Amino acid sequence: MGRIPEATIQEIRDRLDIADLIGRYVELKKAGRNWKGLCPFHQEKTPSFNVNPDRQIFHCFGCQAGGDVIGFLMKHENLSFPEAARALAHELGISVPEADGRDQGVVEALVRANQVAQELYRRSLASDAGAHARAYLEGRGLGPEDWERFGIGFAPDRWDGVATALRQAGLSGETGEKAGLLAPRERGGHYDRLRGRVTFPIHDVRGRIVGFGGRALGDATPKYLNTPETPLFHKRQALYGFPAALEPVRRAERAIVCEGYFDRIALARAGLGEGLATCGTALTPDHGRQLRRRTRQVVLLFDGDAAGRTAVERALEVLLPEGLRVRAVALPAGEDPDSFLLAHGATALAERVAEAEDAIAVVLRAALADGAASPGEKADAVARLGPLVARVADPVERAEYERRLAVAIGVELAAVREAIRRSRGGVATPTVELPEASVRRLDPREGLQLRRLARALLRDRAVAGQRERLEALLPTGPERQAIAALAELAVEQGGEGALDLRPLEDRLEKASFAFLLSAAAEEAEADEVDAAHTFAAALQWFERRERRARQRETTRRLQDLDATDARALLADKQRQLEERRAAQRAAADGGPMAG
Repeated sequence: MGRIPEATIQEIRDRLDIADLIGRYVELKKAGRNWKGLCPFHQEKTPSFNVNPDRQIFHCFGCQAGGDVIGFLMKHENLSFPEAARALAHELGISVPEADGRDQGVVEALVRANQVAQELYRRSLASDAGAHARAYLEGRGLGPEDWERFGIGFAPDRWDGVATALRQAGLSGETGEKAGLLAPRERGGHYDRLRGRVTFPIHDVRGRIVGFGGRALGDATPKYLNTPETPLFHKRQALYGFPAALEPVRRAERAIVCEGYFDRIALARAGLGEGLATCGTALTPDHGRQLRRRTRQVVLLFDGDAAGRTAVERALEVLLPEGLRVRAVALPAGEDPDSFLLAHGATALAERVAEAEDAIAVVLRAALADGAASPGEKADAVARLGPLVARVADPVERAEYERRLAVAIGVELAAVREAIRRSRGGVATPTVELPEASVRRLDPREGLQLRRLARALLRDRAVAGQRERLEALLPTGPERQAIAALAELAVEQGGEGALDLRPLEDRLEKASFAFLLSAAAEEAEADEVDAAHTFAAALQWFERRERRARQRETTRRLQDLDATDARALLADKQRQLEERRAAQRAAADGGPMAG
């Protein structure tokens, strides 16, 4: 997809009320100026999910999820940023430029052509001409409800079925050819690519039909035929099952990848809606990246024969570098998901998926099934399995697989690591040493003052004039990064009034932006009426804390020094005492005081 103009993104954010959007998915109740409800992203009994209509953001204090209208749809529907933005733009009637600057009218014509073809295929399945196709589908356990649910159709066994339908819809043969529905005749004109086949519409995540798969009836070859690559349909990226699988993938926190249309349909009929299938290709790096955006775990469900086992190995080569954790389902030899469902039922198929094993362990066991006794057999096993282990992105996981491989074939771990290092192109595999956790825990009082600083900046950008004091006073951590960035943004935006923190989402680390969302979603406390007063008071709290720390350090050093050095430190301590008294007098004269 091409880059969406910033003005278009801003128009989407401005025109769509976040409370209205989230209210479609979450039961919200008014809580002061905000709305609250049960978080849709994790299980909870007490509402911790906040929607702030003034700032058009949401934040969950339980799981720390947060963002704006586009961010919510991305997370809830498992979409990328362009996908979510385009979906909302379509709802609002906002025109969005298509990928690579292509003319939007051309793309819309291709989408329309695919829709015309789908309507024809659906009518044909229900007609007398589709009797053979209906009988075939029923023989595979698929009835009328399934045809409707999955959009299954039948391409009539004639040369001009789609060509005629497109012409009647006012679409040219050239448009049908660009959509992959028609092929050119040598003497002019066009003919249908799919004829006499059961059809499966292939959608993108936006729900548009981008292509079709066709299954031959009888012994015709090839058994499966897809429409070709088009400006809409890229087989290296397409996955059959979208957009229906988006929400099940998010809910199950996994995707089940299989090889064919009937296999994906079998998974959905078994209650496993997170199933996806490739469209006439093996898994590609584009597929791997697309899966990684939506989940961390993939279950491979391929045929239970030698070809299926090879497919698992090839899939691991693609998925492991993306940091995905991969499991594999072992089906009986000669079975595929569709035949297994027919023979054993939905419960048995779901149980097989639930029992899926670590995919590398499955490959390891299969590779060593015939033994690895001789030095040559051991070397062959490492040569076959080492490149797979080398592709594991996480160093801790990779180290564990190295250990398992060494134990399984009975060789020294160092030898396995050296072989894997070579397969990684000479990049050394690090010895993993886990340091002790060093997570900084915020003092509750410190956290309160940090949130007050953030809220003051969000309410009134004019207080950023005191930002020079922030660098010296605030503790190192994501909160300091967030507040400093907020102060810089206030200077950039200038003027007065509330700040729009959305530009910081791309600038800040996740923890820093989550802190800002949390502060923005909270209701201001009763004594935070004046932003400037709140900001100054919070800074004074940090100044007092710094003075106390310096005084404690001076006292400690006095105890450790001789009389000569002690005199200099006593003078320093006297200066610190005078500073403290001066600060107290200023406060007594009406200056801000922090709570």
